[in-house]
Amino acid sequence: MCFSDFLSLAHPHFHSSLADPRLCCVNRPSHAANYPAILSCTHSSYTSGKLARFLFCFQSSNANDEVLKEKRSKIMARGLPKQKPIQGVKQVLVVASGKGGVGKSTTAVNVALALAANDSTKAVGLLDADVYGPSIPKMMNLKGSPEVTPKNLMRPLVNYGIACMSIGFLVEETAPIVWRGPMVMSAIEKLLRQVDWHQLDYLVIDMPPGTGDVQLSISQNIPIAGAVMVSTPQDIALLDARKGTEMFKKVNVPVLGLVQNMSLFQCPKCKHETHIFGTDGVRNLACDLGLDVLGDIPLHVHIRETSDAGKPIVVSQPQSDVKAFCLVPCNLAVKEPPEGPWRWISVSGLNDGGEDTPSGIQGQCHLGL
Repeated sequence: MCFSDFLSLAHPHFHSSLADPRLCCVNRPSHAANYPAILSCTHSSYTSGKLARFLFCFQSSNANDEVLKEKRSKIMARGLPKQKPIQGVKQVLVVASGKGGVGKSTTAVNVALALAANDSTKAVGLLDADVYGPSIPKMMNLKGSPEVTPKNLMRPLVNYGIACMSIGFLVEETAPIVWRGPMVMSAIEKLLRQVDWHQLDYLVIDMPPGTGDVQLSISQNIPIAGAVMVSTPQDIALLDARKGTEMFKKVNVPVLGLVQNMSLFQCPKCKHETHIFGTDGVRNLACDLGLDVLGDIPLHVHIRETSDAGKPIVVSQPQSDVKAFCLVPCNLAVKEPPEGPWRWISVSGLNDGGEDTPSGIQGQCHLGL
């Protein structure tokens, strides 16, 4: 039997009509990228031993392909990591932004406080997931190291009735976090799983800016009721806000809406209004994405002063003109857990149903419990 005839019997893609019987080249179709390639073989080497070795190698290669295919199918069958709820936490709300410096942490702190103010019977927690730039200790006026329970769990620090946890409690205030990705992910895992949250109705997570490992891991490993995106009306910030929104959609996290921060500056002396970062940029983006605008936060000196002093404006100046933070929770339609009914929560006292109250919210807030 000619060697080319043998090849044609060994595999249908090996044709016997080869130009030179002493130089056999394999004709591999484009879809057969994993087939073994035989570059050349001289006629004088067609001994039974070499044919046996060729047949063995050919069969071994096919066997390896089958093993690889089986492994690949098993990996694909696993899919995304299975989500495991945080012990003691009913619902998780993440506050995120594509761009840093748009007021995400300020929004997260005041939204958490507003959620607690809506109903004093509800327990609210605040998790600082921004490992490289933790802001929660400063804004919530908290210092010190967490206590450790007999079960080796950290106890959150509490102020204004909000249980808080941050990497900032575990390092010096001025110490930079110079960590690579694996160390950051290990820290996030500990902040999620090794904290004694006791019983929380809501856990607000202050996410780091961007769409990196932390956002992906948190979104894939814990069930999230919804995400709130924060951005200024500036075009540069809106580019990243759109990317952040699309990321949450890809990992099946519902985006509850957008918050437009630093939307308007009013001169304290002459009351002249200036749109420093542009006009209605977030509203236009929300319209394009089919989302709601949850709040319109002005650029106000009181917000900056109270945040720097560790006295967030929702608790230090609840009757001030800056009511927008209190209205953000009123616009949230947080997804209910399977066992929980929907309820109406009265927020009378936070707003009076006047002109600053969004349409349809007359002193009440629709939240899933």
